[in-house]
Amino acid sequence: MVLERVELPPFQVLVDEHWRDVIRLARALAGPVDGEDVAQRAWEKAFAAYSGLKSAKNLRSWLLTITARCATDVHRARKPQTPLDDAPPIAVDGPDAAEWPDPELWQAVNELPERQRIAVTLKYVGDLDHHGVAAALDTTPAASRRLVSDALATLRKNLGVRND
Repeated sequence: MVLERVELPPFQVLVDEHWRDVIRLARALAGPVDGEDVAQRAWEKAFAAYSGLKSAKNLRSWLLTITARCATDVHRARKPQTPLDDAPPIAVDGPDAAEWPDPELWQAVNELPERQRIAVTLKYVGDLDHHGVAAALDTTPAASRRLVSDALATLRKNLGVRND
C-alpha cells in the first residue's frame, strides 16, 4: 500500500489567508475576553495536526471546526459564574468592532443553548455551509439545519421579531 503525499501550502500561507476568520469566530463563540486565547489554541492545534492531514480540501472549514471545538472546551472548563442577567453587556473592541451585531442581539445569541449558539455562529459568522457546521458539531447536515433553524426561531421570539 502506497500512501500519497498531500500537497499542502506552507502553514504561514494558511495563517495569512484565514487568521481573520479564526479570530472572528473565536471572539463570536468565546467572547472578546477569551476569544484571543481560543484563537491561539486553535492555531496551535492546527499546526500540530497540519503535517498529518490526508486532504487539502477545504482547509478553512477544517480550521473553523478546530476553532469551534476550542471555544467549546473553554465554555465547558468555565466554572459557573453569575447568571447572564447580572452579566455586563459584551463590548467588542478592535478592528472588527463595526462588524459585530448590536449588543441586544449579541446577548440573545449568548443565551441560546450551547449547540444552537455554536451552530448559528458557525453558519453566520464563520460562513460555513451546513456540511461544515455538521462537521464542527459532529452531527449530520440535517441536524445542523435544525439547530440553526431553532436558534433563529428563538432569536426572533426573544427579540420580538415578527415572521411576516
